[in-house]
Amino acid sequence: MCGIIGILGNEAVSGRLLDGLKRLEYRGYDSAGIATIHDGAIDRRRAAGKLDNLAHVLEADPLPGVVGIAHTRWATHGAPTEDNAHPHATDEVAVVHNGIIENFKPLRDELIARGRSFKSQTDTEVVAHLISEQIEAGVDPVEAVRLTLKRLHGAFALAILFRSNPDLLIGARLGSPLVVGYGEHEAYLGSDALALAPLTQQIAYLDEGDWVVITREGTQVYDRDDQPVERAVTVSGASGAMISKGNYRHFMLKEIYEQPTVVAQTLRAYLRRFEGELALPTEDFDLAGVKRVTIVACGTSFYAGMVAKYWFEQFARVPVDIDVASEFRYREPVMEEGGLALFISQSGETADTLAALRHARASGQKIAVVVNVPTSTMAREADLLLPTHAGPEIGVASTKAFTCQLAVLAAFAANLARAKGRIDREEEKRIVRHLSEAPAAINGALAYDEAIEAMAGAIAKARDVLYLGRGPDYPLALEGALKLKEISYIHAEGYAAGEMKHGPIALIDEHVPVIVIAPSGPLFEKTVSNMQEVQARGGQVILISDYDGVEAAGENCIATITMPKVHPLIAPIVYAIPVQLLAYHVAVAKGTDVDQPRNLAKSVTVE
Repeated sequence: MCGIIGILGNEAVSGRLLDGLKRLEYRGYDSAGIATIHDGAIDRRRAAGKLDNLAHVLEADPLPGVVGIAHTRWATHGAPTEDNAHPHATDEVAVVHNGIIENFKPLRDELIARGRSFKSQTDTEVVAHLISEQIEAGVDPVEAVRLTLKRLHGAFALAILFRSNPDLLIGARLGSPLVVGYGEHEAYLGSDALALAPLTQQIAYLDEGDWVVITREGTQVYDRDDQPVERAVTVSGASGAMISKGNYRHFMLKEIYEQPTVVAQTLRAYLRRFEGELALPTEDFDLAGVKRVTIVACGTSFYAGMVAKYWFEQFARVPVDIDVASEFRYREPVMEEGGLALFISQSGETADTLAALRHARASGQKIAVVVNVPTSTMAREADLLLPTHAGPEIGVASTKAFTCQLAVLAAFAANLARAKGRIDREEEKRIVRHLSEAPAAINGALAYDEAIEAMAGAIAKARDVLYLGRGPDYPLALEGALKLKEISYIHAEGYAAGEMKHGPIALIDEHVPVIVIAPSGPLFEKTVSNMQEVQARGGQVILISDYDGVEAAGENCIATITMPKVHPLIAPIVYAIPVQLLAYHVAVAKGTDVDQPRNLAKSVTVE
């Protein structure tokens, strides 16, 4: 959510700042802007809407300067207008901000009472005024920032420019990520390594509460107690090439097609295929002592956790609680000694999930994290890091991160079962074999892309769509509905198939497509029975099953999608593919913005 890039450079920065914002588009935004210092004054260019609008503004009115900050904003306080777009500025400072200043209202009222004039509805503008007020009173800019940071409550990543000190750039983070980049006689700030990829590979991740002073002479990081500290400089490995769509129309489609490769890459870290053995990245973690697992996540990651609950309980016989991260702390959960709290996040920076992680830590839980960014805050705070290897995911609607999460969770559940003595050596070999088959099965599922595209037009006309599934396919039904809502803006709901007769069946008529996820297996007949109840009431059923399932139950469906026959363990990973493709092609048919759907952000760093 939102994006920040700052450059203390030796040549004009506005073009490079704009390029950096383009690399941050995947995070989601609805306005953008750049500020530089030129001829002793702060100068800005801002625009509502897409970055093309800002590019046109810059083309018509170029922005000189060798030091600058830039921002893509996802609106929280105030509508997505040019006045509310970042950077926010006074005569003395310009500020960009990712996060929420929770106490901005009393701060704003206090500043207005002292005669300060505000030009936006945002919480961020109070930061600019607080710093400016100190500087105007004769306080050194670094000290002005230090004093201001003490007054801010909430979550923030900040980058700040100073009119009177054009060779100074200050950044700070609390609850929102920020990295420092080191270049040839230049330095940078960014929301993530990808933002800085073409500029430098040498980066340092600021810890919680850190703030950094960047000058021509060097860079100094301070911790939350204002003590000078050193943060390790690492090689990011991020590449600007990673964000190319290649020959694909959208990032989302590219990422769907990357899944055979990235799932294989991910499983390689958790399986010793030739030996037929399971493995963990950290072999010395005491899984045998785990008495209970608490899974916490948001959105698509939450649905991955729902699938994992079935695996943990069926294979390892360990009880599992699962919570939406935004609700977890507020129900005051009872967490048993010896419990494992498992957090799932693509970015590793999701504010609700990170707050829940710290709550679980304070409650004496061991912390495991499934995350796609191994340098993220959650990854650094985990006792057991379980990385996915999906690579950067640019499309806002998660696809390859989801299937990689499922792959990790399946392997982790099997590891837990082995540690608990619930599976023997032969069963371990079978599990390794089945998981190893997942990439090829995903590739087989992708072969039905054209058939799925052909049926998308009919669904694109619908106002409401229902998804049904049982067992691990129930979370897939929820995920399918979420994908359709996210990118096509069609109202969709997912249900456990057996729950239809308890209320939702009242919604069924000939105008409501019903997508049934039902691989052949122990729950197939039950699911088909629920499907037939829908058909008897005029529901237009699309059945997603394997050849046996389609042969047995596809006759009265308006369409069928035939998947490869797979073991139930990997079925959720494979059946995610048609669910994703269907949502994608419906969105394309409707002409929506597939990669950057309205109102959504990739990384939600506010609660």
